[in-house]
Amino acid sequence: MTTKELKQKSIEYRKKILQYIVKAKAGHTGGSLSCTDILNVLYNEIMNVSPQNFTSPDRDRYIQSKGHTVEALFVVLADKGFFPEEDLNTLCQYKSHYIGHPTRKVNGVEQNTGALGHGLPIAVGTAIAAKLDNKDFRVFTLLGDGEMPEGSNWEAALSAAHYKLDNLCAIVDKNNLQITATTADVCNTDPLDEKWKSFGWAVKEVDGNDVEALKNVLSNLPFEAGKPSFLIAHTTKGKGVSYMENTLKWHHGVPSNEEYKQAIRELEESLLTI
Repeated sequence: MTTKELKQKSIEYRKKILQYIVKAKAGHTGGSLSCTDILNVLYNEIMNVSPQNFTSPDRDRYIQSKGHTVEALFVVLADKGFFPEEDLNTLCQYKSHYIGHPTRKVNGVEQNTGALGHGLPIAVGTAIAAKLDNKDFRVFTLLGDGEMPEGSNWEAALSAAHYKLDNLCAIVDKNNLQITATTADVCNTDPLDEKWKSFGWAVKEVDGNDVEALKNVLSNLPFEAGKPSFLIAHTTKGKGVSYMENTLKWHHGVPSNEEYKQAIRELEESLLTI
């Protein structure tokens, strides 16, 4: 895709995320909007994974550690053809597989996630398996900066460096907010770059809401041979909707009808400036 096409795709994804959250009357709005560009670039430009090869042992793996922003993942998977988009009309309804966190009952989802701090350990184990089986597939995982204090992340980080997992890329959606306050106020884990380098990872930073910058940095993996890659993606929580951006209440807020109309209007207007 061209940069313009990727930007258009992100806006359409954001519109759909809001559409299904409003219909469901539930969802993690701000974080889904902040990570949209990351998922867009991964699925449309970087990863070798599709409905056609999802059962192949050679496919790339994606594990969403910040499972609560599943609305963004579901919208992207539907767009890629893993399931009919109309399935998302059942989001968060009784007996629906489309619940508030990823589940393997949904086609395209690699692992059940939601308990924070679990995605990276699973990704490390998967990357080790690839090395043992002499497979060339890569493993990607998306973490939230609010889950960084979980001890399991740091145990996994040590293991990944020890086993020289240069087939692993961990991305942190660094939007600086979590459910109750800023990440700095709840449990400050900065400076992430220095800490992950000290654990033996190759580290880069990027504007996580810039699809061109994301495409450029993720097209050059691993960042360093023999080391796992850690990408700090600086994002804006609630990206694309003025009244949601950097606003704590939209961690899992649901827009009213008027707020929804305003959000869609703003997103449609942004299409005109690409």
